[in-house]
Order: sequence, then C-alpha cells, then structure tokens
Amino acid sequence: MARYTDAVCKLCRREGEKLFLKGSKCVTDKCPFEVRSYAPGEHGTKRSKASNYSIQLREKEKVRRIYSLLQRQFRGYFSRAQKRKGVTGVTLLQLLESRLDNMVYRLGFASSRNQSRQLILHRHVEVNGRLVTVPSFHLRPGDEISIREKSKKLGLIHSSLKRQKEGTGLQWVDVDKASLKGKYLMVPEREQIPLDVREQLIVELYSK
Repeated sequence: MARYTDAVCKLCRREGEKLFLKGSKCVTDKCPFEVRSYAPGEHGTKRSKASNYSIQLREKEKVRRIYSLLQRQFRGYFSRAQKRKGVTGVTLLQLLESRLDNMVYRLGFASSRNQSRQLILHRHVEVNGRLVTVPSFHLRPGDEISIREKSKKLGLIHSSLKRQKEGTGLQWVDVDKASLKGKYLMVPEREQIPLDVREQLIVELYSK
C-alpha cells in the first residue's frame, strides 16, 4: 500500500502546529518545527488570507495526518461515520480512535502512531490473545490489547512507557504496564478525546 515517505516534520510545518508524528523527538529542542515553524517551500514564509475552503481543507488534512491515513482511507471512515447515528464529526473521531494502531499508541506501548503501526506489522501485538497484524483493525469496547510474550523485552516499548509516567490520563482505556496489557473500556465522548481539532469543518468540507 502507498505510504507517505517524505520527512514527516514537513507535515507539522504545513499545518502550522505540532502533530507529534515523531514521538519523543517532538518534545525536544531537535524538533524542526521549533526552528522553522513556517510552511515548507520557497513561499512558506509568505502569508495570505485563508478562504473558508482552505480552512476546512487544512482541518481535514490535519486530522488525516495525525492518524497517518491516505485520502481514500480517510474518506472511507467519513462515509462510515455518515451512515451511523449521532454527530458525524464526533463519530468520525471515535472510529479513528478505535483503530488498533491508535490504541497501541494511546496505551503508551509506542511513542507515535507510526511506531505503533510497525509494532503491529512486525507481529508484536495481540488482541484478545490472538495475533493481529492489521493496523486498521477495528476494536470494540471490552477488547484487550497486549504485547506478545516473546516481544515483551523490546526496548522501544519500555522506553515509551517510561515517558508516560502517570498513565494515559484517558478514562476510556486501562493499561497494566507490568504485564504490558491494556483494555479498550468504552467508546469515548468527544470531550474525552485529547485532540485539538474542529471536526465540524471536515463535515462542512465533505458536504459541499
């Protein structure tokens, strides 16, 4: 499958804020966004008045890049959200949060969603005791996510957990650092999802 392979720090610069795509590097002085917070390219430092369409597009791109999705994948999630009961924008975020790669990140087993995707693809993650190698695997409340027994000594997992000293801070997941297991407790409400985005703008964009 196609995947973005250029420098991910350019994505943060393009959106004008940190998207924390590089994990621990994003909170250090080495973060490129701290040095060049303007958009990449020769016209990056020039400012122009953004249209309503541009504002909506940037919000959609920001969410898509946070969850590391292709355009077609993101549109598919939006279509699924439209067909469900409730507020479409909130349902969209709930669907994205229920992805396995996002949950591994939320539990603290990886320092970024890209790193969590690698853990899954390299056969280090189980769901309800069964090996799962699909990052987009949809989780349901009650599902248990764990690191395989032979993978529990991986340094990157323990390094990531050490940076998360006080737990996830999320009410809808539970993690046991000692056994490297976590549980998806419930579908989160919008105010429980730590994401500074305006999802209604995405709905407006796709409703044109």
